[in-house]
Amino acid sequence: EVVALASSRSVGTEVSYGDKTLKVTNLDTYDFSDTDICLMSAGGAVSQKYSPKIGREGCVVIDNSSAWRYDADVPLIVPEVNADAIAQFSKKNIIANPNCSTAQLVVALKPLHDHAKIKRIVVSTYQSVSGAGKDGVDELFNQTRAVFVADPIES
Repeated sequence: EVVALASSRSVGTEVSYGDKTLKVTNLDTYDFSDTDICLMSAGGAVSQKYSPKIGREGCVVIDNSSAWRYDADVPLIVPEVNADAIAQFSKKNIIANPNCSTAQLVVALKPLHDHAKIKRIVVSTYQSVSGAGKDGVDELFNQTRAVFVADPIES
């Protein structure tokens, strides 16, 4: 069973999941004691607040934010690269994953590293402003408009 969770302001809204429509349930009051896995992708602050509580209830949190990536008690996993590190998840019942550009990059680099030991790599990524949400998209729109009409650009 898949359950959609969000803040109280989103309770009752609907989201599509495959050919189904799910009603959003309140994250604050959800009982995770009978849940196996929580896929957390709600940002670092939300994950830091809820993931430890969810983990203590016996549910394994797989977190997509930056909140746990540097925590020594939380394994940072890319299954194709270091699946064996998952054994450490039980300290907090949280598993972190790197950001999207890192995950795909290390999948490609792992066999090269195994063959020729990479010592250093320099990477530049250019990611979509939509990753910052509606506020980021609106800011880019307003800045772009300002360029075209010679208004001051505000950050």
